[in-house]
Amino acid sequence: MDNEKAATPASVTGGNKQSSGGSTSAGSGPEKKRTRGAGEEKRFKIFSGSANRALAEEVCKFVGLPLGETRLQRFSDGEVYFQLLENVRGVDVFIVQPTSYPVDQHLMELLIMIDACKRASARRITVVMPYYGYARQDRKDRPRVAISSKLVADLLTRAGANRALLVDLHAAQIQGFFDIPVDHMFASPVLVSYFRERNLPNLTVVSPDAGGVERARFFAKKMEAPLAIVDKRRTDINVTEVMNVIGDVEGRTCLILDDIIDTAGTLVKTAEALLENGALKVYACASHPVLSGPAIERIANSRLEELVVTNTIPLREEAQRVSKIKVLSIAGLLGRAIESIHLETSVSTLFN
Repeated sequence: MDNEKAATPASVTGGNKQSSGGSTSAGSGPEKKRTRGAGEEKRFKIFSGSANRALAEEVCKFVGLPLGETRLQRFSDGEVYFQLLENVRGVDVFIVQPTSYPVDQHLMELLIMIDACKRASARRITVVMPYYGYARQDRKDRPRVAISSKLVADLLTRAGANRALLVDLHAAQIQGFFDIPVDHMFASPVLVSYFRERNLPNLTVVSPDAGGVERARFFAKKMEAPLAIVDKRRTDINVTEVMNVIGDVEGRTCLILDDIIDTAGTLVKTAEALLENGALKVYACASHPVLSGPAIERIANSRLEELVVTNTIPLREEAQRVSKIKVLSIAGLLGRAIESIHLETSVSTLFN
């Protein structure tokens, strides 16, 4: 390694002690030793990349473990450098890292973290991906295109992941792209709980497209509400044209349910279509607030009453200033799932 190059990282993330610049107090020194009880050493460890450290810390607080100490930095050319600062030999390791923006950067970080854990003789490595990037590219819908979600699954497996914990995949069949066990969690219990407390009158749950009908039907059943569907035609990438509303929404309070909100074009057009068909108020909720491009401006200027999302992806600062956007935490859901995986107990009980 070029010592001069390694001495000038672009950024650093890791450890429990972090400066305002994001650097660990461990620096480039030797592995940091911590005093642990015998029982703690037999438990699992959770590590985090730079994509959503706040969520990882919240998960650790829920399960009662400190976040594992690491050194994650970048050379001046952007190359990733990662080092575990704790012994993981024979340990059940969980790596929390959504592959959100910048997607490729966070995916590469995750692959390198997996490799480091494998070479450090971790007993089992579980990748915890609250948001699975490239999930929308799950089939050949046009000639000569890649099935990128399958490629990402292969990369994770080849890097050394033994198990995956994913949240609200864009398409459930992506689980079949993995050659390792996959636990597919849903954020719906968190969202359902919130809207039950809101007790919205004359509620109708709305799927913004045909592909989300199964998800919306499950949600509507939990809310004991009728279901409506918006027929959507996609004319290009990130460009949609709302056609018509299937179902009775006149005089109703509508709740649009989606998994990903990217540019918010579909969301805003769906809300307009519902209001034009007689809906009184329109709310929306989604698991993954990607919110790229003009999304934040569109939401702020829309006729939506409220957009409720989860913290699978950290909100950008501009989005945090929009009063219509509310964030719910899935840390408890992930924490319980991690404990169940570690203890080899059923994860399906968490779906309720």
